[in-house]
Amino acid sequence: MNRYILPLSALGTAVGGAVLLKDFVAGGACPSKTTIPGKTVIVTGANTGIGKQTALELAKRGGTIILACRDLEKCEAAAKEIRGETLNHHVNARHLDLASLKSIREFAAKIIEEEERVHILINNAAVMRCPHWTTEDGFEMQLGVNYLGHFLLTNLLLDKLKASAPSRIINLSSLAHVAGHIDFEDLNWEKRKYDTKAAYCQSKLAVVLFTKELSRRLQGTGVTVNALHPGVARTELGRHTGMHRSAFSSFTLGPIFWLLVKSPQLAAQPSTYLAVAEELEGVSGKYFEGLKEKAPAPEAEDEEVAQRLWAESARLVGLEMSYGSSERGQPLPK
Repeated sequence: MNRYILPLSALGTAVGGAVLLKDFVAGGACPSKTTIPGKTVIVTGANTGIGKQTALELAKRGGTIILACRDLEKCEAAAKEIRGETLNHHVNARHLDLASLKSIREFAAKIIEEEERVHILINNAAVMRCPHWTTEDGFEMQLGVNYLGHFLLTNLLLDKLKASAPSRIINLSSLAHVAGHIDFEDLNWEKRKYDTKAAYCQSKLAVVLFTKELSRRLQGTGVTVNALHPGVARTELGRHTGMHRSAFSSFTLGPIFWLLVKSPQLAAQPSTYLAVAEELEGVSGKYFEGLKEKAPAPEAEDEEVAQRLWAESARLVGLEMSYGSSERGQPLPK
């Protein structure tokens, strides 16, 4: 019997060490214990993956949570599950299709009418490396959902966020933004051969540029905005990449994926941290990888590109407001 003790002990040590290494590589739990009773939170794409786990984490902390999702049936099921797990009955589902400007405007109008305050907006929803699809309004799908939809939504809710200050906006980007480039001559891939990976990278770069420019515009308002890379997670986001169907990838790269790929629960920790951490009060315009602030790609810090992208985005979505936008559909200066 004793001859098995040492091998079992060594195995236990190895497994324990591997788990600790995985936790270190993937990033740990949100260090803040702050609760948010009385705070209203909107999380887009919250019926599954990181968004659902973020909503769960914030519901545990006592917030009033609004899950904003395209599939209302799945959204209501997620809200019911979160209510049951947290015993927080202030968790509700709302329909929001970020591939439809009409849906975004309707959602925002309802929030403005029905909610007294909005303290935290988490722009989480995304599509990744999908086929060459377009949104209802003709935008390339990844740019439309990951960036333009959230650009319009955030701007429509700005007055409500300002009235609720101190308030926070959290934009989920990706490490993939470092490979992105904003092609102002063909933002929607109408002229070039479609490259789904490059389109994804462009959309996530746009998110960081938006964060930087919005932060500049919000100085002195009590509203902060930051972007983050949550890490690579086991979610439905990667369903178009083909990785799940590859036996080679599963077998040869499985151990590496296990080490580097986070569970949705762990990947939700950075969003939770940026939403609640008291030490981040007043921090704005920054980019985080996991729980740590990092420098983004050089193009993500180009103020001229950020301002030009803002103007073009406002034109594309028909944004009518005082931030240098013109009448709907009219070109803006670049």
